[in-house]
Amino acid sequence: MERNLSLNLHVLLARLDRAADRMLRAEHDISYNRFLALTLISELGVSTQRALADGLGVTEPSVSRMTAVLAADGLLDVQPDPAGGNRRQLSLTGKGERLVASLRQEFEEKLAALVEHSGVPYAEFAEHTARLLATLDRVEREAAR
Repeated sequence: MERNLSLNLHVLLARLDRAADRMLRAEHDISYNRFLALTLISELGVSTQRALADGLGVTEPSVSRMTAVLAADGLLDVQPDPAGGNRRQLSLTGKGERLVASLRQEFEEKLAALVEHSGVPYAEFAEHTARLLATLDRVEREAAR
């Protein structure tokens, strides 16, 4: 078996992202990027646009545009940061919370079915993925010292 993990990971993630985007747009009229933004806000609690940009790996102007659309759709509340400056605090509205809760469960089930269909046991895949993420977090913390 040829070892080409870097390319295979890139292709796998890109294809999963595109498939997720197609599914969410077709079934729920929301892009995968917007779903990820709402999910990160849900996981982080009240957050800032800067934290969201970091979490999504995009620029702050991109997040500013995205949060404006999500707020206009009634999914997100955007308020000035009480600490001042040009920062904005983000929180999900009730509608946003309900959307994230319902889509996360449905989306997780579809991903679990895909993993199982590939012959890879879901529990093992989830465990290995969590271990890889934890290792990356540790390596990044150590590199920042």
